[in-house]
Amino acid sequence: MYAPSSRGGFTIIEFHATLGSPRFGPASCSVSSAWCRPGIGLVEHRVLRRYSGLRRSQKKEVLTVTVATDMQAASHLIAGEVGAPARSIVVENPADTATSVGTVGLGTNDDIDNAVAAAHDAWDSWRTFSPARRAACLTAAAARIAERESDLARTLTLEQGKPYGEALVEIRGSIRILRYYAGLATFLEQDAVLREDPTVTALEGLRPLGVTGIIVPWNSPVYLGMLGTAPALLAGNTVVVKPSEFAPLALTAFLRELAKEVPAGVLNIVQGGASVGAGLSAHPNVRKIFFTGSTDVGRSVLAAGAPMLKRISLELGGNDPAIVLPDAELDVQLFREMTLGVFVLSGQVCFNIKRVYVHRSRYEEFVDGFSKAIDSAITVGDGLSSGTTMGPLATSAQFRKVVDLIDNSVEGGAEVHELGSWHDDLDPSRGYFLRPRLVTGAAQDSPLVQEEQFGPVIPVAPFDSTEEAVHLANDTRYGLAASLWTRDPASARSLARRLEAGSVFINAHRIGASAVDMTFGGFKDSGLGRGHGVAAVRACSETQLIADWSDPSAIPAPY
Repeated sequence: MYAPSSRGGFTIIEFHATLGSPRFGPASCSVSSAWCRPGIGLVEHRVLRRYSGLRRSQKKEVLTVTVATDMQAASHLIAGEVGAPARSIVVENPADTATSVGTVGLGTNDDIDNAVAAAHDAWDSWRTFSPARRAACLTAAAARIAERESDLARTLTLEQGKPYGEALVEIRGSIRILRYYAGLATFLEQDAVLREDPTVTALEGLRPLGVTGIIVPWNSPVYLGMLGTAPALLAGNTVVVKPSEFAPLALTAFLRELAKEVPAGVLNIVQGGASVGAGLSAHPNVRKIFFTGSTDVGRSVLAAGAPMLKRISLELGGNDPAIVLPDAELDVQLFREMTLGVFVLSGQVCFNIKRVYVHRSRYEEFVDGFSKAIDSAITVGDGLSSGTTMGPLATSAQFRKVVDLIDNSVEGGAEVHELGSWHDDLDPSRGYFLRPRLVTGAAQDSPLVQEEQFGPVIPVAPFDSTEEAVHLANDTRYGLAASLWTRDPASARSLARRLEAGSVFINAHRIGASAVDMTFGGFKDSGLGRGHGVAAVRACSETQLIADWSDPSAIPAPY
């Protein structure tokens, strides 16, 4: 039936699969349970993915699966103990979908309850730690994790697909987040004096909320995970993190190192899919949720927490416009910034540039210059291959979505320009690879322009007046970020106030433009609340007033 053999750290399994239905359920897999149990889970998962949707007439097939024998396992961390989940699924390498890079547990309601209970028990002590003492834990963790940055970056590349250089930037940025929030300890040390006179002294201070749930996406899992975890811990909260099941490995390893610097139960991890996120959002003992992800899922998180008036921060999708004004300098620097702003992480960034509007007088010049810049800058390949500047899409669902948007654009009469190049060592069919596309002639109401594509496809359209540009930019249900490109920054600042976006950048628009000390969040369907900087600390704290009345007779009274 099957014949496992080892080769260079991987196990090659060949077996027959009998198809029972077009959906090919798990019970249809004819694999013996005699083989090592972790391998069975991997084989079953791979069969499901490869054979879903085949015709009933295709009765038997042979499938070869490559499974790393030294794979990492993303397990739960509850009350300081690593827990082996009852069930696991594989973590796929998006650059080579025949290879699995690890496993991730599937948490249960009991796992959620246990993690929340551990966090709740630990909170009584953790909240009494001074901000300086909590900051010292973050600083020590940053030093510990910095020693492993290369290994963590490699893991992130394997599970998410981004080039190693981008992964290393993410790991280092996540370490900086820990250090940045450690530096805010003095902000929490003293209550602010609102009023002080002979009758009353009024103080205002921030108090920890309690157990905080952090639900993390797959595109920048470590960085986005730290944007919630670090301020929550500094503010005196305990934490339960739910990593994405598509990219849990680097974040889990990062969190385990951080957990070594705090008391048991202060930082917990529950692995799993959507059901774990939903359970955490609805748990009565979770007082705060940080969620980063799609707008539709964000709505469900908000609904789950509403009956308990849970404090919820939502950082959701974006359809971010870049407006190139007629006086813009169309030079090497602008096109480099545009290329980074669109194609870093293969376009899978919530506030990447998603649409470009160019004044008609510069439109053809821009399209020509931008196309050449993309062609020269983008080499698509495996993220671990030297010379790769853009990796694959991270998941099969995202790959299909972007391909559908490209096909829809062609069917709608738009012109799709395929740019960039394949890496010499790449077989694109092995992963979720796409070369970058620049699209012209797409209608304003087309799906590519109205939806968040989250991929390496960028529509470019002309405008005739500033009024039209503002209208086109605001013509979306999203409002995360926008950018203006001009040689007149003073005028741009005035124009920025008319754009319906939480962040407006001038002559930049990419990862790093919204630094950790800059308040971040969206208008409209792009989110709720604000993060980064001091705003994130406030978001996971309650504001308390202490009014010490030395002379209550100064308070107006009816009699």
